Amino acid sequence: MTDLPDLARARAVADAITARARRDVMGRDEVIELTLIALLSGGHVLLEDYPGSGKTTLAKALGESIEGQTRELIAPFRRVQFTPDMLPSDITGVMIFDVNTQEFRFRAGPIFAHVLLVDEINRTSPKVQSAMLEAMAERQVTVDNTTYELDELFFVIATQNPLDSVGTYPLPVAQLDRFLFKIRMEHIEREAELEVLNTWGMPSERVALPGVSRADVVEARHAIRHGVTVHQQVKDCLVDLASKLRADKRCAQGVSTRALVQAIPALQARAALAGRDYVNADDVVALSSYLFEHRISLIPGVKDARAVIMDCLKSPLDTLAKAML
Repeated sequence: MTDLPDLARARAVADAITARARRDVMGRDEVIELTLIALLSGGHVLLEDYPGSGKTTLAKALGESIEGQTRELIAPFRRVQFTPDMLPSDITGVMIFDVNTQEFRFRAGPIFAHVLLVDEINRTSPKVQSAMLEAMAERQVTVDNTTYELDELFFVIATQNPLDSVGTYPLPVAQLDRFLFKIRMEHIEREAELEVLNTWGMPSERVALPGVSRADVVEARHAIRHGVTVHQQVKDCLVDLASKLRADKRCAQGVSTRALVQAIPALQARAALAGRDYVNADDVVALSSYLFEHRISLIPGVKDARAVIMDCLKSPLDTLAKAML
């Protein structure tokens, strides 16, 4: 990969991760693409899924595709099952007394990972949610007034069950705003489900697929950030969409400026995966609902957030399309 131009090298990294994910997760190409866009843009993903839909396999495939040296205490992949009785220290880590040195030392928690799968994130207390908020927003954790930095690559895939509300805590608006995408995982198509059944438990030769290093992923992020152009008209479109959402009578709360800022690298990543060095209207249409649906609050009686977003997007999108002709 080192002899390729920056954007081509970034696409090669993306292709390597995608190949590993598709080998292990069947019938989820769209989810894999969106998750990869989030990974390459430095965002986090909230999956609203049904149990047994392949989320753990997807997260593990992403984590295991990152090979080679890692920082001390940092694992490629870790999974945490959230429960109502959890404490912040259960995920961030804790100070323990070392009898050999007669000193306290920090024992890192599972949050120190490149890819962290958080199962049922809405099933734990607000205290733990606050610890997660700091990690997701600042890429750091604070234990006993000491701050410990997480890796630059730190990537969260969190899940919540759409049908189970017993013993859950609604995610705070501030934390929802830290998720780049909210993705609903529907049941896979019949053919893909049959393939899962036909191949499950059967011995097979696993083709050796190349992985990528942590440095590869970080460099791909920087290459996309600096190599994909975002024209002023695209930024105008995002701001106009936000203004219309805030003014729409169906919205009790619109999107934040942070959401617009986070949208830029996501649009750049999608453009790069499509083989372009510029963002166009197709990127905005493809990602808008995933970017903003979980960030707006609707008035009682209005259920379809995606329809509201698409309605508000029509006029800004027409202006963008004309400007980029």
